[in-house]
Amino acid sequence: MSQLPVPLNRGTFRVSALGGGHGLSATLSALRVIAAEHLTAIVTVADDGGSSGRLREDMDVLPPGDLRMALAALCDDTEWGRTWAQVMQHRFRSREGVTGSLDDHAMGNLLIVALWELIGDSVEGLRWAGTLLGARGQVLPMSRQPLTMSGTVEPAEGQSLSDPAFNNGERLSSQVALAHAGSLGRLRDVQLHPQEAAACAEALTAIELSDWVVLGPGSWYTSVLPHLLLPELRDALYETEAQRCIVMNLSPHTDETTGMSPADHLHVLHQYAPGLRIDRIIADPASVPDQERAEFAEAADALGARVCYHDVGKAGQPEIHDPLRLAIAFSEVFTE
Repeated sequence: MSQLPVPLNRGTFRVSALGGGHGLSATLSALRVIAAEHLTAIVTVADDGGSSGRLREDMDVLPPGDLRMALAALCDDTEWGRTWAQVMQHRFRSREGVTGSLDDHAMGNLLIVALWELIGDSVEGLRWAGTLLGARGQVLPMSRQPLTMSGTVEPAEGQSLSDPAFNNGERLSSQVALAHAGSLGRLRDVQLHPQEAAACAEALTAIELSDWVVLGPGSWYTSVLPHLLLPELRDALYETEAQRCIVMNLSPHTDETTGMSPADHLHVLHQYAPGLRIDRIIADPASVPDQERAEFAEAADALGARVCYHDVGKAGQPEIHDPLRLAIAFSEVFTE
């Protein structure tokens, strides 16, 4: 983590951070510096790949991977916290020449599922996991019900739906497929299933009581957008008196969003949640080229937001958010 000679305003903000995967982890690592006592992570539960997908299919549980990553990000920067964060992220590997049933399973995934089986409630199980880890803040699933995602792809220029890559034009029906669809074209008609699944009640309460709600960074369609596709959660974001902040990705081009501009990312949110109002958008200056600034400002204005440019990239790794730099950006935005 960078060491910057800038004071942080460690206020008593109540903050809810929504997302999943590495993007949410970056946000939580920053927010626990300034809002650890009143910090809630609300995590997507539509992952169907890797260790999470195997556990989900075998045991009919919520996919634990993104929840595990959120818990690890909230571990204190102490020997206890750092050790448990490493334990949670540890993946099993069989010896050479052996394919074992534990291969690629994360230890934290197994621990979380064990707590769910013993306690019988996903939220309470995550609370016990957080207590064991000494996590600063709480981690909640966006729904107690495992969700799936689907969407269609609008072909890129020069392609047609008859191309083999499009499965004869069939709808993509998994988060894993959507996460790699950007190379084919632009995602359209993205949906969560079941569409009327209940949101986690504790998550709705956290949003209602927050001073700030943060969306992003992360995989735009599969980590950020899902929270706007669940009706109860979307309504909570519409109705909360909290201020709302978006953190933009450091690069607009991912496996989901190839060819999309920063403004296009904001257009997606407005398309799927036209009633959503945003107060601030944090963007790294390097992520929005000068020739795209006007279009980006116009897209932000359509959401009611003001763009705040902050250097939040990690030195030498410009596509990774630096936790301390991002914490400074949050501190300034929350108190301005």
